[in-house]
Amino acid sequence: MVMKMKSVRVIINCIFLAIGSCGGPLMLRLYFHNGGERIWFSSFLQTVGCPLILFPLLFSFLSRRRLEEQEKTSLFLMKPPLFIASVVVGLLMGFDNYLYSYGLAYIPVSTASLIISAQLGFTALFAFFMVKQKFTPFTINAIVLLTVGAVVLAFNSDSDKLANETHKEYVVGFLMTAGAALLYAFILPLVELAYKKSRQRVTYTLVLEFQMVLCFVATCFCLVGMLASGDFKVRNMLLVFFLSSLR
Repeated sequence: MVMKMKSVRVIINCIFLAIGSCGGPLMLRLYFHNGGERIWFSSFLQTVGCPLILFPLLFSFLSRRRLEEQEKTSLFLMKPPLFIASVVVGLLMGFDNYLYSYGLAYIPVSTASLIISAQLGFTALFAFFMVKQKFTPFTINAIVLLTVGAVVLAFNSDSDKLANETHKEYVVGFLMTAGAALLYAFILPLVELAYKKSRQRVTYTLVLEFQMVLCFVATCFCLVGMLASGDFKVRNMLLVFFLSSLR
């Protein structure tokens, strides 16, 4: 029964990940393609849905409270070292969201997918040095297949290029997307390293708590950027929010 519940959780998470990974870039590019200019706001929307994590966390807390014999059940499982690590990673994630949004503002989705695919190789490389993750035939096979898929997607990459886009903007967008891929490749092993250094037992609830703090900090980071860039002064903010939230 426990194994069945774990499988259900993995499947649900994979479904949400697939929907976000495939539909997100398309909707974000659609926003910029139709005249959107709010890069910080687009970055903000990538993690603003983090309060939804509170629902499975509440369910987990009630389940633990019912099963545990002790009188007082801990509301949060994260200890201070892991909490600090989640804050640091959240700041990096917020900056990564900005780089990614900036890149998609000037390059086609197909080109961005090709660049982001480089993240797979860098992730494996960072993981090898940071958490001693060994290269296996399965790892190499996954990297090759996913990279080939991104390369196939990159054909006809100018199909959604903006008509008034300059060569300089295209190059800057290319570099920003490459930076986003490299930074995200560093973030993933960094999260694994944080789990190892914390010496806490990694559970589904602990992962959700880490993700909740990470996304909240990333959202606040982008919110500060919105305030600094004057995004709240945009008259059609509600329309922008509607289009971007479809991500």
